Amino acid sequence: MANSSAIFFSPDSQAPPEILSAWVIRRGWPSQTIATADDLMAIALRGRPRVVMIDARTHQVAALEACGRLKADSFTGIVPCVVVTRDDDTAFAAAFDAGADEVLRASTTPGEAGLRLDVLLRRSDRDTVVHPSTRLPGSHEIELDIGKRLAAGEIFGVCYADLDHFKEFNDRYSYYDGDRVIRILARILHDIVKGICGEAGFVGHIGGDDFIFIVPLDAVRQVCAEVVDVFDTLVPFQYSEQDRRAGYFFGKDRRGQLHRVPLMTVSIGVVSNERRHFTHAAQVSELATEMKSYAKTLPGSVYTFDRRQDLGADIGHRPTPAGGQPHGDAK
Repeated sequence: MANSSAIFFSPDSQAPPEILSAWVIRRGWPSQTIATADDLMAIALRGRPRVVMIDARTHQVAALEACGRLKADSFTGIVPCVVVTRDDDTAFAAAFDAGADEVLRASTTPGEAGLRLDVLLRRSDRDTVVHPSTRLPGSHEIELDIGKRLAAGEIFGVCYADLDHFKEFNDRYSYYDGDRVIRILARILHDIVKGICGEAGFVGHIGGDDFIFIVPLDAVRQVCAEVVDVFDTLVPFQYSEQDRRAGYFFGKDRRGQLHRVPLMTVSIGVVSNERRHFTHAAQVSELATEMKSYAKTLPGSVYTFDRRQDLGADIGHRPTPAGGQPHGDAK
């Protein structure tokens, strides 16, 4: 989720333009000045700022390249980005071409700049196409990311994550507690995917407890194993002490019969284009849904790979704790 802070990007580390700094000060936001695109992306990926302000008056190429990187990433791309340029029309147009959400000329008056920046934030809040609770990209952005990777000829894995026994948890506790679990899973996915893959990773929220994350093929196993491990470590603490100690609670099924409900687990179905040829995102989504459904038939937290063209389904489980018993093997 975005925090109320501003990042100033200036390739030569000079002081931010007065028309920008005055507006930030008026809003009472903390700010910091960044001089390299790598630092800008690292900070924006860790804690999405409220706005990024780029000074392109003197080092236009470096400034606009940083703007392009910021807007190309699915997580940071929704951050409003304003660029200050020289007064000439060519520089003004180049900033918009680089992906800027707003462009101010160096000669823009503080009053006009403040009004346009206020409108920029309102427009950003209105147009942001992300899930309201997790602020992650939605279905449309998921399809766009898959399509972009297919068009670029990338080899990647699409991972469909879904919670098991989530409905029963909601019924026993509350939708508020359920939303908290959703946000926890979103944070786990984001932090692990971005921590391991950086800008090459994508995390999207379809809705409810359904998530998609997309990573380079060679990172799939590491990411999935860590997601499963961290989730299984954290989720017991979302239950009461009594339920946590027991490892289950009694809930009613659709016919009103009591039965044991285990603690929540996470199932991940994985599809890649390593051995399959996909022409559009819908094919990938359909197969990922199928693999997720298969994963949910297996006990515990698991990730399942679609490898049916050669070796069949390859099942991955949470690493076995020292001295413990492995989760059930479905090979």
